[in-house]
Amino acid sequence: MKKVVEVNIGGVNFTIEDDSYIQLKTYLARFEASLPLEDAKEIMEDVEARVAEIFQKEVRYPNQVIGSDSVKKVIECLGEVNSNTNTSNQSQTKTENKMRTGKKLYRNMDDKVFAGVCSGLASYFDIDVTLIRVIFVIVFILGGSAFFAYIILWVVMPKATTVIQKMEMNGDPITPENLRNYSK
Repeated sequence: MKKVVEVNIGGVNFTIEDDSYIQLKTYLARFEASLPLEDAKEIMEDVEARVAEIFQKEVRYPNQVIGSDSVKKVIECLGEVNSNTNTSNQSQTKTENKMRTGKKLYRNMDDKVFAGVCSGLASYFDIDVTLIRVIFVIVFILGGSAFFAYIILWVVMPKATTVIQKMEMNGDPITPENLRNYSK
């Protein structure tokens, strides 16, 4: 018989084995220690949300107890936290296909002219932002519908403000190394 603990991870309650909880808590502490201090709190909230998402996929029935296999899967998906960047890069390459978040459409506030719509579209479709801007200008001059499309996209597309949102915008895997790179 194993001891279980009720925990709240990313705003979702889980029942987890005590030894698995200690393993997860240790991993998350190492993960947080590898992050820049100014962004650690925000990033850890996003990481906890990702952990909760992975656990929710693992739970097959109500009140299922999370075991060490699920915690190992979380560590495998997020990548092992190492101070050695070479090992971290190998871990990132190994888990990159598993952790591909899929691109999400956001306004890119780091490369904006007006509202970041064209830059966000360019990131989503993997094309040069200049090409998107030229297309918008040409369509605006020829028919004027680009103005309304731009305004609608401005209202509908959320801003990429957090590190995790910026990674989702570019389709990058959520790994400790990428989190460090985006935090700089």
